[in-house]
Amino acid sequence: MNAPAQQHSEQIVRFSFSQRLEHIVTIFTFTGLCLTGLPQKFYAKGWAQWMVEHLGGIDQTRWIHRAIGILFVTATVVHLVNGLNALLSRRSAFTMLLNKKDFEDCVLQLRYYLGLTDEHPRYDRFDYKQKWEYWSLFLGNIIMGLSGLMLFFPTVFAKVLPGQLIPAAKVAHSNEGLMAFFVIAVWHIYNAHLQPDVFPFDTSIFTGKISRERMLHEHPLELARIEGRSADDDHGHHADASRKVG
Repeated sequence: MNAPAQQHSEQIVRFSFSQRLEHIVTIFTFTGLCLTGLPQKFYAKGWAQWMVEHLGGIDQTRWIHRAIGILFVTATVVHLVNGLNALLSRRSAFTMLLNKKDFEDCVLQLRYYLGLTDEHPRYDRFDYKQKWEYWSLFLGNIIMGLSGLMLFFPTVFAKVLPGQLIPAAKVAHSNEGLMAFFVIAVWHIYNAHLQPDVFPFDTSIFTGKISRERMLHEHPLELARIEGRSADDDHGHHADASRKVG
């Protein structure tokens, strides 16, 4: 195998085992919360009543929802602790932090889609869309977790907080859950699996591996850092690739 062909077939480990495990746990808990939560929100609909009946009735549906919710909150806390530990021990950089380049990349990509430039944004480990999705869902997890605990233990929270917060928590929990469902069903599924670059399925978050060719196309700055070279070394190659894509 010649050198260019070997580079194209080369696989790079991008996600650790713990990161892949966190993602799998999130998939199952989020799906479980949707399956047990949405029928409670739309309880008057026929499909919701059918689901509640097959889950064993409304009481059992609520207990299943609460049990999965506790697991979901625990997974969020574990993710936060692991992230802080990695940052404090300097094992990882804060790659999810939004910065000036993300806004510049967003404008540049809009200009690229509108045909105003041939230059495509060159991303690091995560692009601005992935960061937006991460932070919106992370903050959503906090809202869902806190409001869920308030609904689970209303009398406990009402002793230390104004009682009006309990019905407010119900509204926040219900609407945030529905919004999270649409973000995952539309935004995440399209960007992670249905967009042309990865269609029909991006396996990297499950195998942990991604081809060097995809890294060069999607995350050239991260690839350059991994290989210990200047980010400008492959700029000409990337520009050629962008023109081919366009």
